[in-house]
Amino acid sequence: MKRLILMRHAKTEPWTEGIDDFGRALTEQGHADARRMAEEIVARGWSPERILVSTARRARETCSEVAKVVEGERVRPMETLYLSGQRGIAEAVRQNDGAATLMVIGHNPGIHDFALSLLREGGGEHESSERLTEKFPTACAALFESDEDGAFLPVHFRLADVMRARDYRETGFA
Repeated sequence: MKRLILMRHAKTEPWTEGIDDFGRALTEQGHADARRMAEEIVARGWSPERILVSTARRARETCSEVAKVVEGERVRPMETLYLSGQRGIAEAVRQNDGAATLMVIGHNPGIHDFALSLLREGGGEHESSERLTEKFPTACAALFESDEDGAFLPVHFRLADVMRARDYRETGFA
C-alpha cells in the first residue's frame, strides 16, 4: 500500500432522544461536504481502490457521496469500524492493505487517534502535522503516503496533508 486516506464521516443530524446514534443521518451540508472532499481527493490523484466504512448510517452516507465521485472503488462495510479505537482501525487496515490506495471512513475519537499514532510513527510536514494535532472535524481527511509499496507498517507512512471540508466549501454554505 502506498497511500492511506483516513476520513471522518461528514456532518450529521444532532443526537436527540428517539434517534439512536447508529442511525443518525447526514445533513444537507454533510452530503455536500462529503462529495466536495471526494472531488478534492480525486483531483490530487488519490482515488482509493478500496474503501473500508463503518456500518453506521452517517458513515455509509458519507461513503455513498464519495463513491459518486471515485471510480472503480470497492467498498467494504465493516461493523467493527463503528466507534472503533485506533487498534481496531489499524487491524482493519492490516487486513486490507492489498490496495495501492486505501480509504477508511470512520468516527472520532478512533479515526483521529489512529491518524495521530501514524503521525507519531512516520512523521509529516509541519503545517499539516499541526492541523492534525489540533482537531479532526467532520468530513476531515488525513492523507498518508509511503515510499514502500508493501504490507502496512505504520513507520513507513508520513502525513502528506490534512484536508478539512470548510476549506473547500462553495460560497453560499455556512
